[in-house]
Amino acid sequence: MHLAYPAVLAALLFCIGLYGVLARRNAILVLMSVELMLNAVNLNLVAFDVWLRDTLHSGQALTLFTIAIAAAEIGIGLAIVLAVYRNRGTSDIDRLRDTAETDEAETLPDTAETDSAETDTAETRDATTAPGQVDGKTGKTKKAEATT
Repeated sequence: MHLAYPAVLAALLFCIGLYGVLARRNAILVLMSVELMLNAVNLNLVAFDVWLRDTLHSGQALTLFTIAIAAAEIGIGLAIVLAVYRNRGTSDIDRLRDTAETDEAETLPDTAETDSAETDTAETRDATTAPGQVDGKTGKTKKAEATT
């Protein structure tokens, strides 16, 4: 068997997987493309193992480790995608870029050192304080809710 046949097939599979990772917007399709790339690597490992006639069959052993890692990656990846889909309602990667809170509000320590001017204004404030403003009663900053 020529080494060129499985090497060309693996290169084609890897290129298709790379295109899928770069062009797709659905997170599940991106995970499938990553799996395609890993399978291309597995094909190369087995092909070079057969071509080199390795007595320890290290290419096949590495392929088994790669399959185990791919299975764990898919399990964790699908769990994350499902959790994000339940919270956000979409699995579109472009819409998921705002997963972290953008409001980096700092919290103020609770101190008993408040002067009378601050307590007067704190009593006039109500629960409609804008996000990011200091709540006078607790001395802490309210954080903005995540946008949809």
